[in-house]
Amino acid sequence: MTYTPKGKHLIAGEWIDGDKTFASSPAHGPVHEFASGNEGLVDRAVWAAEQAFEVYGYTSRAERAAFLDAIADEIDARGDDVTEIGTQESGLPAGRLQGERGRTTGQLRLFAQHIRDGDYLDRRHDGALPDRQPPRPDLRLIQRPIGPVAVFGASNFPLAFSTAGGDTASALAAGCPVVVKGHPAHPGTGEIIAEAIHAAIQKTGMPAGVFSFIHGDSNAVGKALVEHPLIKAVGFTGSLRGGRALFDLCAARPEPIPFYGELGSINPCFVLPEALATRGAQIAEGWVGSLTLFAGQFCTNPGLLVLPADGADAFVDTAARASDAVAEQVMLTHDMAQAYRDGAGRIGDLAATVTRTESHGRNARPNVYRTTADDFLRDHALGEEVFGPMGLIVTVKDDDQMIDLARGLEGQLTATLQMDDADIPLAARLMPVLERKAGRVLANGWPTGVEVADAMVHGGPYPASTNFGATSVGTMAIRRFLRPVSYQNIPDALLPEDLRD
Repeated sequence: MTYTPKGKHLIAGEWIDGDKTFASSPAHGPVHEFASGNEGLVDRAVWAAEQAFEVYGYTSRAERAAFLDAIADEIDARGDDVTEIGTQESGLPAGRLQGERGRTTGQLRLFAQHIRDGDYLDRRHDGALPDRQPPRPDLRLIQRPIGPVAVFGASNFPLAFSTAGGDTASALAAGCPVVVKGHPAHPGTGEIIAEAIHAAIQKTGMPAGVFSFIHGDSNAVGKALVEHPLIKAVGFTGSLRGGRALFDLCAARPEPIPFYGELGSINPCFVLPEALATRGAQIAEGWVGSLTLFAGQFCTNPGLLVLPADGADAFVDTAARASDAVAEQVMLTHDMAQAYRDGAGRIGDLAATVTRTESHGRNARPNVYRTTADDFLRDHALGEEVFGPMGLIVTVKDDDQMIDLARGLEGQLTATLQMDDADIPLAARLMPVLERKAGRVLANGWPTGVEVADAMVHGGPYPASTNFGATSVGTMAIRRFLRPVSYQNIPDALLPEDLRD
């Protein structure tokens, strides 16, 4: 059955129209009208979140876990409709959307189990020492939720990084109400997930203001949200330009708040000499496969590949054949397709061509270029992210220049080593550099798979993210929305339940 969106905002349990509307721009299927958000709706949603926090922030871990599980169940119950509207709006294939839905519900259930276990609370107790001089008071510490959180939906992951994605799941797990600004590239997908969260709120008896969803087709909604004095943190996945603007707004507030932005990365891959000699063709084909997966629309897309000049020609020839064979793919929006063409053209003017294609409309084909380490280190523009299936191969003269290039990189989400056993001495020299540059370092794989797990870090030094000590994927993401509180000589009856004797 075809899903028809309401086209409304969800504000503290009520579906609300707006004075103005905007039309969706699907890759295929019907166009729908959606209400445009405004400052008044933002204020209403945030005040409702603040009121809900007085209840939700003091629920038990078991109650919040049941709520997260209920959200996952409600999303699964709408599975076919979610896939239908998601594929229409994004152009992503059904299999990708179904897999992403599984990732979304899986991380909700993962956070439910994480808070049931309770280790994230980091509980500490220094007992009183009344006979010591000077006496020591009784001290207890626990992590407590910070208050209402703003979340911005991401364009490239309509489910896993959007309405009920990792930012929302970790904030709700921490005990923080959430106000989501939906992404205008997939408003219907955002709305059906909001419906699922609303149903879970009703099922579990949570306060209605614990979640609100506001459609937004302008910067005004986002600006009003991050500047609202009751918002205590922001979660964002998107462009460097947009994220930096919001980061600056957060910093300029009378009360500055943390902005957890995941902004962009070219995710360098280093092919070491022995690996190049023994399996260069296999690595080239694997790189192109990762580079062009779903039109390269991943924040972990491996856009930069570094390898020795000696032996590079055969690698480049294999990469050219592999990229030439990749068919045109639909991109998430017309604007992104145009930005990809512009970016690929800009890099093409600065580097030698390996594969240069023409893309039309909302579609994209791969573009691969080649340059030297000397030129790359001389021109900062060669290291700027181009969102889409574009790759740059950089050749180095020797091991020392490979290390110099690594040192010259900006912060990254990931860094990859393609290496064999004989490459370990060079890899050992690179590791101290790469672990300072990236949030995740991997060997003999490709970075486009981001496992949702306890040990995952999805973040890195700026400009990959705005807070190098945080992650937006994995259970450690909950730390972003908690703060430590110490209780000195507080009677047991007044302590948080998880601190009481």
